[in-house]
Amino acid sequence: MVEEQIIARGIRDKEVIRAMLKVPRHLFVPERYRKEAYCDYPLPIGYGQTISQPYIVALMTALLELKKDDRVLEIGTGSGYQTAILAEIAKEVYSVEIIEELAKKAERLLKKLGYKNIHIKVGNGYYGWPEHAPYSAIIVTCAPRKIPPPLLSQLKDGGIMVIPVGREYGIQKLIKVRKINGRIYKETVTLVRFVPMLKEAP
Repeated sequence: MVEEQIIARGIRDKEVIRAMLKVPRHLFVPERYRKEAYCDYPLPIGYGQTISQPYIVALMTALLELKKDDRVLEIGTGSGYQTAILAEIAKEVYSVEIIEELAKKAERLLKKLGYKNIHIKVGNGYYGWPEHAPYSAIIVTCAPRKIPPPLLSQLKDGGIMVIPVGREYGIQKLIKVRKINGRIYKETVTLVRFVPMLKEAP
């Protein structure tokens, strides 16, 4: 998976590659899809949600430019796979999941795997997790119509956010956001396909 789908497609970040080699992706996939766990496409994890394809997980993680002392906010815990990848690189990961059953399942698995730097909360990711802000990096794994202002306010100055934006499947834009001296700079990276953000504020 890593050689053919990650490195071959241009991911060069050594820490991202190390994390992708270490985390057992098949454990985060429902049993009936385990044979497909290392294929380069998303898989259903229940409740209308998916685990992202390996390349997108690697790409979004690399775009965050993580350092070992970073505090990361993840919106959309899902299966917990992306959470584990982040936790392999960053100091602390705070992850918000709106579907309680998924949050509990991911939390159990991540604890079983020995992660002590992951904190999971059931809640509406649109509003982030302000108690632990500011964050060096924010990653969003569901697509809002526009970038939620609460997330921008929780991003540390000098920090990076990676987020898919757009409602329709196939024409969402993956956007890399930088906050520099209080100003927001956006760069469109590629087109992506994510589940929509639930309970998005009007």
